[in-house]
Amino acid sequence: MLSKRALFAAIAAIGTVPLLFTRAQRAVAAHQLLKDRKVSAMKIYTAGPLGFSEAGTVFHKEHILTEIKRLGHEALDPWTLTDAAKIDAVVKMPYGPAKRAAWRVLNVEIGGNNRTAIDQCDLVFAVLDGVDVDSGTAAEIGYAFAKGKPIIGYRGDFRLSADNDGSMVNLQVEYFIRQSGGEIITKLAELEQALSVIGRK
Repeated sequence: MLSKRALFAAIAAIGTVPLLFTRAQRAVAAHQLLKDRKVSAMKIYTAGPLGFSEAGTVFHKEHILTEIKRLGHEALDPWTLTDAAKIDAVVKMPYGPAKRAAWRVLNVEIGGNNRTAIDQCDLVFAVLDGVDVDSGTAAEIGYAFAKGKPIIGYRGDFRLSADNDGSMVNLQVEYFIRQSGGEIITKLAELEQALSVIGRK
């Protein structure tokens, strides 16, 4: 025959089994839900300075664009929105007033193409790498926020780039990202989960 102490211990142990089982079940169910959940295909504008360098272009094309497509979304890539032949033609012009005038005209076209793509996108994915956030990227983040677009920031750069200890990058840039319903990720592998969270909002 069990003592009172042993009896109470047995009852307590039996009482915790369903609780533990329920927690385990919930964890498995939540993981499966996240895994199985299909976020509707989105048009994602890829803001960032990576196209200015050879190394950055490789990462942009082979990793960022590839991952967005792998997840079933369409990338609106500002580096391909304007006819490359037009850009090459201006680049090859000799230095002088004619070249400056040509750039002024083409700059308006490039800026307008990017604006239209942000207007048409469902979400902005912004690369925040660098000692400071690229000025063009910061402008696109501000414009996207004003247009009500969710923004996901990506900072794989571990260097400090913030106004204070409370932020990862420029506080205003971070404000726009987080207030849009987005977040800042530090690994490209985190993109799927970040998109899933926005897809549920």
